[in-house]
Amino acid sequence: IKETLLLDEHDSETESTVFYIDIRAYGKGFEDLYRRSKEIGVRYVRGLPGEVEEDPETGDLIVHVENTLTGRREEHRFDLLVLAVGLVPRSLNGDSNGNGDGRRSIDDILSLSHTSDGFVMEAHPKLSPVDAPTRGVFFAGCVESPKDIKDSVTQAGAAAVRAGNLLGAGEVRIEAITAALDPDPCRLCKICAQVCPFNAIEEADKKKDRLPVFIEAACAGCGTCAAECPWDAINMRHFEDRQITAQVDAILADDPMSKIVTFACNWCSYAGGDMAGTSRFQYPPAARLIRTMCSGRVDEKFIWHAFRQGAPLVLVSGCHFSDCHYIDAVTWTQKRVEKAWNKMERLGIRPERLQLEWISAAEGQKFARVMRELDDLRAQVTDEEVAETQRILEAELDKTAKRKARKAREPAGV
Repeated sequence: IKETLLLDEHDSETESTVFYIDIRAYGKGFEDLYRRSKEIGVRYVRGLPGEVEEDPETGDLIVHVENTLTGRREEHRFDLLVLAVGLVPRSLNGDSNGNGDGRRSIDDILSLSHTSDGFVMEAHPKLSPVDAPTRGVFFAGCVESPKDIKDSVTQAGAAAVRAGNLLGAGEVRIEAITAALDPDPCRLCKICAQVCPFNAIEEADKKKDRLPVFIEAACAGCGTCAAECPWDAINMRHFEDRQITAQVDAILADDPMSKIVTFACNWCSYAGGDMAGTSRFQYPPAARLIRTMCSGRVDEKFIWHAFRQGAPLVLVSGCHFSDCHYIDAVTWTQKRVEKAWNKMERLGIRPERLQLEWISAAEGQKFARVMRELDDLRAQVTDEEVAETQRILEAELDKTAKRKARKAREPAGV
């Protein structure tokens, strides 16, 4: 629409035709632009051109289109045909064909997450619209989504204020929920550094016998490193293993067959439960929620502990992949649960008793529906099945303990 007005300003004798399917002049003053363009004679044809050919004699471009308003095929002649394309984000670390020079992109260096269409993703669309999940990084303009100049300037002002608050503070307080290393059981395996979404861990060096270094200022407290550590060498402050297993024990201490142990992400599925409650959606009271900052904190051993304590059903719930507050921590949740499903199948335990669901903070209705479905599934689990599961897992726990004790006696470099 704007281009047709600019053409008319430069040459009033220009005749413009716009082919469209839907027009949404949603911004302030955009409807006025649309009306002005029609007043100067711009033609709007509802339909997309299906064929373009060149007249060999005159050189005109002949456009064939079906006008969906009249239901007839039309032929239009033009001197110039312009294709209006959508705005797409620059591909990461390379051109549009993925041919890069091997250098790390700024997205990789700053640990930025992206939406499904490739634009960078904010920490929260309503509460932190200009903040990246990585603290101290702010967005402005089309890097976050397509927008016009006015919206870009507005967002730039908000980003400048957020950055100014940070720079003017002198000292910045960080959350107490951070990871801490226990050096004694650490075997220098480097897994923690590999899974950290924020690059907050400098990996260990076996040759130099150097332990991993945890950068507390960069740690966001998702707990993925603690859940993935095979040696239990990482403690998550305020979400320690013993605190979470104590909650499991308390839930299943009385009438465990009527309970569903549910691990819920603080930012999405736990908030989705709140939304279900405030919206007065009805669902069975079987679910008992254990809040974690991220579903990435749910260690596989929490799941086995719940089953050993007699849980008929365990639910791990978290953010959708595109909404993860901790960039890609949720992908490790998926891998961990899939690994648990494979183990359950190998041990002869029904994998359906471990469920994985993605529920956003706004999906209160989905939360209620999932709880109703899981309560039906819980009712199908028998006392005998739970007792057999406990027997299998106790035997497996003994084997694992012996295997870990044997590995712990090996030198760190092996």
